[in-house]
Amino acid sequence: MRISYLAAVASIGFALLNPLPAAANPAGAVKSAASSEGRVLATLDAPGYTYMELENSGKRFWIAAPTTRVKVGDRVQFVQSMVMNNFASSTLKRKFDRIIFVTSATVQK
Repeated sequence: MRISYLAAVASIGFALLNPLPAAANPAGAVKSAASSEGRVLATLDAPGYTYMELENSGKRFWIAAPTTRVKVGDRVQFVQSMVMNNFASSTLKRKFDRIIFVTSATVQK
């Protein structure tokens, strides 16, 4: 009984802490964890981050990943972390209407 109670509390906690279900669909771009990928259309580098404009199923969206070696045309799979609206990057001197900050991005072969 005690283990199932802890498992239920942990599940609820993870669900509450994970902002993705409500915000994982930037302009219809990302529908599920399985579709957390896209083809690189553009990249911008900043200290500690690589910003990538991706396309998936005809939808375009931006992600920010820890520094990643990537080039236009690569297919990237990523692990979502947090979606931010109206994000202003002082380093890039640019505002993103919507951007997904990710914990990792991997170029797919």
